[in-house]
Amino acid sequence: MHKSGFINIIGNPNVGKSTLMNCFMGEKFSIITSKAQTTRHRILGIVNGEDFQLVFSDTPGILKPSYELQDSMMDFVKNALEDADIIIYMLEIGETSIKNNQVHKKILNAKVPTFILLNKIDLSDQKSLEDQVILWKELYPKAHIYPISALNNFNIDIVLKHLIELIPQSPPYFPKDQLTDKPERFFVNEILREKILLYYNKEIPYSVEVVTEDFKEDDNIIKIKSVIFVERDSQKGIIIGHKGSALKKIGTKARQGLEIFFGKKIYIELQVKVSKNWRSNSKVLKKFGYK
Repeated sequence: MHKSGFINIIGNPNVGKSTLMNCFMGEKFSIITSKAQTTRHRILGIVNGEDFQLVFSDTPGILKPSYELQDSMMDFVKNALEDADIIIYMLEIGETSIKNNQVHKKILNAKVPTFILLNKIDLSDQKSLEDQVILWKELYPKAHIYPISALNNFNIDIVLKHLIELIPQSPPYFPKDQLTDKPERFFVNEILREKILLYYNKEIPYSVEVVTEDFKEDDNIIKIKSVIFVERDSQKGIIIGHKGSALKKIGTKARQGLEIFFGKKIYIELQVKVSKNWRSNSKVLKKFGYK
């Protein structure tokens, strides 16, 4: 009998959800940086076995929205709470409560299996860890509590085995050779955005959106044309840098990451354009896939 289920991963920013997703997948599907709001979209990663299919959903970190883009990001989280067969809530070791009241009530009253994963246990000692497990078990007696280290892949296989046991009987939701619901261009955009998050400071990375306009794949090479959108002319100058030096650096780093991801030689052409205040513009957000 075949089993399939949607497993939705939620949690605060910087807790390691994307690292966990990549551990489950065995590949780098979600971008990872130390900065908040790294994940903006809901990304599906599909793990297939002979008699099971796990559909993991990595969502943006839970935050209080300050502009329309963040409202849309929190809509992805809300949907993840509503359509899951299993909910995973990730916490960092040392946290003592779920600060979002909606999520707190959902986990407390969940009608589907719920996992609370205490991440970064490599930063804790045994006594503190045991106290944390007891605390969370008292707060959420129906939840399955697991201490993990996503960075070191600790306990991930045990969690994965338990998830497979709990998903309902169902035919696969996706073809067995499919690994995600996102097209190639999405991952080009995400890898470029990851490099921008890593190499620029302050507000710049959060004002950036990437759109890949052209993706042509031949036997030995993929030719890509992408546009980096910013909100102001001054940001455009920073992204490009002196005589194009900053943009060239981003292009080189992105090309290296893309060649690893796609397993092919990459040629990438980058442009920078201004879309004023796009994060608060419903029409532009829809064009960028947030609505």
